[in-house]
Order: sequence, then structure tokens, then C-alpha cells
Amino acid sequence: VAKDLGLELPALRDRDVRILDRGRTQYFALHGKTGHLVTAERIDREQVCGRVEKCLIHSQILIHNLA
Repeated sequence: VAKDLGLELPALRDRDVRILDRGRTQYFALHGKTGHLVTAERIDREQVCGRVEKCLIHSQILIHNLA
């Protein structure tokens, strides 16, 4: 994520970059030392989407102080 945004790792902390997931469960996080997007916990497809064939998890990246 850091590379895709064109930011150095310290800038992720300085700009308070966060991953926002819809719903109560936070499925993704940013690894503080690498800037990689990682799963925050095990994702159970059946629990998330039930029997729906197409299963999507919507997330957003929030960046403060982008100037």
C-alpha cells in the first residue's frame, strides 16, 4: 500500500493511514514495518457471504493530511 500510494513507511504513520471495512469486523490491516496490506484475522467465506456465489468485502483506505 505504501508503494502504491507513493509514500515512505514513516509517512503511513504520519498521515494516519487506515483501512476501513464495512460492518463490525476489521478484515484487513496495514503491516507497520512493511506497509503491506494483510488480513487482520481469518476470513470465513460462509460466515461473510453465506450461500451467495459472488462474495465481496468492501474496504477503503483513509489517508489524513494528504497535502
